[in-house]
Amino acid sequence: MVRLDRIFQELMAIRHRLDDIENMFSNWHPQTINISESKLFHLPDNLRKTYMVVASKGECSATQVSNLTGRSRAIESSYLNQLVRMGWLSKRRNSKTLNFCTLLSRIQKHESIQTSKARLQTCRN
Repeated sequence: MVRLDRIFQELMAIRHRLDDIENMFSNWHPQTINISESKLFHLPDNLRKTYMVVASKGECSATQVSNLTGRSRAIESSYLNQLVRMGWLSKRRNSKTLNFCTLLSRIQKHESIQTSKARLQTCRN
């Protein structure tokens, strides 16, 4: 019986943490990306189109980008990796897929994760 109580308490703690995370994301309003037009026009048209799709979505895979641009996934994957090497985008692996996002949205996500970790730490204490 004591073991079931402990499991129930753990499940309730997880539920509270998930509620905190949901509240954090429901109140999250991403800022617009402030990139000067002159910098954006230095990109070739094909890379600019790919970058604008990722910037409008926030984070997406090469397949999602290719569906929006109408180009093949292999081409979009090449363009996305070029943008990563140029410092315009960052990428992270999500199980089998690679997701690409703008550096600004990556920084914002990192800050929100750090804030949520701090909140969870205070909840535990």
